[in-house]
Amino acid sequence: MQNIIEITDFSAPELDIYARMTEGQLLNRHEPEKGLFIAESPKVVERALDAGCRPVSLLLERKHIEGEARDVVARCGDIPIYIADFDVLTQLTGFQLTRGVLCAMHRPPLPSPEEVCAGSRRIAVLENIMNPTNIGAIFRSAAALGMDAVLLTPDCSDPLYRRAIRVSMGTVFQIPWTFLGNEDCPWPSQGMELLKNMGFRTAAMALKDDSVSIDDPRLMSEEKLAIVLGSEGDGLAASTIADCDYTVRIPMSHGVDSLNVAAASAVAFWQLGARADMQYRIASLK
Repeated sequence: MQNIIEITDFSAPELDIYARMTEGQLLNRHEPEKGLFIAESPKVVERALDAGCRPVSLLLERKHIEGEARDVVARCGDIPIYIADFDVLTQLTGFQLTRGVLCAMHRPPLPSPEEVCAGSRRIAVLENIMNPTNIGAIFRSAAALGMDAVLLTPDCSDPLYRRAIRVSMGTVFQIPWTFLGNEDCPWPSQGMELLKNMGFRTAAMALKDDSVSIDDPRLMSEEKLAIVLGSEGDGLAASTIADCDYTVRIPMSHGVDSLNVAAASAVAFWQLGARADMQYRIASLK
């Protein structure tokens, strides 16, 4: 039975999740088992549900109950469903909702890097990428272009921030990921060692004199490869580059020296992920 609740009181504490809690408060680092995230739009919510994420409540534009969110509402059971007209929701949340649907969900527990990378041939490693828009775009490219998993260093923006989820179109729920590097396994020293122990050769995307071109046959032929990308401003740390097996650049023209990290990731994932995988499959048939 649907538990539909008309919004009449903006100050109601049950609406804090949508209107007043920051991303940091939702994350709840001190009690991660109580952490929450917000998924936006019916398609994204459905992908989160497909991945096993548990809903807490829904916030809907009234017309979507029997419209675009009908399937989502049916799948979420008897959780509270808060409804109002579009203008009221915009006033409550401070932004215009994508397709008029928000869903608060429990954060799933994070797996270990070993669990995430089990059976993987191509993975992305993101170092200190703090812009959630870039994180979301990288995940979308990773899912579409042959990456089997994504690992993030602790200073990266969280993939379950609302904007990152939205930009990724929910692919953060379709590709395995976790954080790499902590007090017991600091990045890059021991984190890089962990990658190598799992059988990965490592390729740092960086502009260096000794960089090889992204179409270098040695890269394409690696059985297991980790593509390491850094922040747009500072790039990869010198120690990270030094620890990698390859330093790789994307050839440029018209005097352009580099791409935005999200754009660079798409080029790298196509060349070293999707295209390399096609060549691997063709070779295995011979």
